[in-house]
Amino acid sequence: MEKRKLVTIVTEENIEQLVINDVKKLGAHGYTSVSASGEGSRGTRKGDWDLNKNVRIEIVCDDSTAHAIVEHLMKTYYQDYAMIVYLADVEVLRPQKF
Repeated sequence: MEKRKLVTIVTEENIEQLVINDVKKLGAHGYTSVSASGEGSRGTRKGDWDLNKNVRIEIVCDDSTAHAIVEHLMKTYYQDYAMIVYLADVEVLRPQKF
């Protein structure tokens, strides 16, 4: 087992593909994306209409890629979109995949 970072992004579904393209350009080898709902400082997002849907995008990557992703997202999206990003340390099998 080797250590990697798990980057979790919860954001508006309408920018999902933009965010995915960005993280891949920044070095992510892959991602997982699922629908998400919840409540936060910008209110409740239930996903009951197209402009009110959230996604959770998860990326497992090395430390430098994780920090590059976080910096880019903060500079590019944080001011104009509902988005949270958090990091966690994880241990992975087959580290060459990440």
